[in-house]
Amino acid sequence: MTRKTPLFRASISAAIFLALALSTSSCSKDIPSSEPLPTVTPANTDANAGSWKMIVLSGPTQIPVTAPAPVSDPGYQSELASIKAAQASLTDAQKTAITYWSSGGVLRWNQIMREIAARSDLPPSPNPDGSYPVPNPANPFANPQYPFSNPPYAARAYSYVSVAQFEALKAAWYYKYLYNRPSPFKADTSIKALLPTSDIPSYPSEDAVEAGVNVALLTLLFPTSVDEINAKAAEQQQVALISGRASASDIAAGVALGKAVAAVFAARAASDGMKAAGGNAALWQSLADNATARGEIPWISQDGPPRPPMLPVFGKVKVWMMTPNDIVNERPGPPPSTSSPQMQTETAEVKSIVNSLTRDQQATVYKWADGVSTVTPPGHWDAIAEPYISAASFSEVRASRVFALLNMALHDAAVGCWDAKYFYFNPRPSQLDPSIKTQTGLPNFPSYVSGHSDFSAAGSDVLSYLFPDGATYFQAQMQEAAMSRLYAGIHYRSDIEVGMDHGKRIGDYTVRFAKTDGAN
Repeated sequence: MTRKTPLFRASISAAIFLALALSTSSCSKDIPSSEPLPTVTPANTDANAGSWKMIVLSGPTQIPVTAPAPVSDPGYQSELASIKAAQASLTDAQKTAITYWSSGGVLRWNQIMREIAARSDLPPSPNPDGSYPVPNPANPFANPQYPFSNPPYAARAYSYVSVAQFEALKAAWYYKYLYNRPSPFKADTSIKALLPTSDIPSYPSEDAVEAGVNVALLTLLFPTSVDEINAKAAEQQQVALISGRASASDIAAGVALGKAVAAVFAARAASDGMKAAGGNAALWQSLADNATARGEIPWISQDGPPRPPMLPVFGKVKVWMMTPNDIVNERPGPPPSTSSPQMQTETAEVKSIVNSLTRDQQATVYKWADGVSTVTPPGHWDAIAEPYISAASFSEVRASRVFALLNMALHDAAVGCWDAKYFYFNPRPSQLDPSIKTQTGLPNFPSYVSGHSDFSAAGSDVLSYLFPDGATYFQAQMQEAAMSRLYAGIHYRSDIEVGMDHGKRIGDYTVRFAKTDGAN
């Protein structure tokens, strides 16, 4: 047996203290309302998940996890006694929290992340002189608060958290089946099992791994929500303990593993190119000058006062399943020239559709607006995936695989889409014809290719592979999302058709990985 370090023993003590401290407080009053989800009992333990292919980590043992004490150890027996004591005096708030987390931590954390991202999706208001302040990560609570979770920012955030969680859970599964420590309710049959049961070993705790990852990365990406994030993580750990699923030492090991994996991803994020994605005034002007030099009308901001373009260098941000050369090679060909008859025809089509919009088309515009204070298009596709994951009764590690694959594809689609947008710098329909009355918020970035089309084709591609029975529905949602932008008067038909083809090709990179990652 490996000796426990003082730090590890301190972590166990902290976990017990946390559970007891929370046992007397009302946990539910600080929890924002979330979409209802059914209780999930894993249909499969996925015992081999520790051998599934890694994406960023070198392997499941990159982060060491020491062996646990045997179940006969007095210290472990003391942990079991603490669980029994806690179960003897459960509060209504704790019972509510157990029900909440019984739907699965992966699904709950994705809901939480979408809620936080939507609250952060607020573009800065202009200064009195017409300039715009920039959110500052070094001072996140100042005006404007950091971040402005626009679609590219949100796509990147969803992907970092989802992939890190997946990697950490694969590592956790490796150690679970290496050490095979039973859950407390199995080690001591007088302990009740208050969450759905399975034969998945308890050390390290998967709930704690998720809490560790999400605390570390969500507070980095959404620092103004730190209190809510910490409260959720504490509650998840408490539920794992009082439900009889995990002991204090299972939880301490899980939190340590989750945070260590998150640190690897935080280091990646620090140098992935996001810091330079906003560009500068000289760059913005050069993009317009390049379009003019090609004989085209360059895109201009139609906000009042004109706003700097959204993240013009996001097309250089590091991708998950592609290389920088792949992004260039997959870049679509040019849009119709702004002086061409085709562009005149497409602009006239936008105006004609907007002027004769049906009620169904108007509803489609609203459904897919995904504008200010929303989960953005990538979050919309996470919401589409949610019921499929829940209905499949996946283990936590397999549920995390869905969100990791989906959000990698959505992020890579965002990078590829933004690369095309700023390479061509093509104007919106209402710039070429100001009489076009847009039906939704006008995005402050170039038109070609359509982001909704790109995101949706990538998302549909991955979900259709993972849930083939839903493929027809996913593809219908993709078509609807894409066409909503034509109905809204903010995209030409070519933006949409080329965007869907582009997104599908980018999504295929993730699908090819999924076919060989060992999970099938």
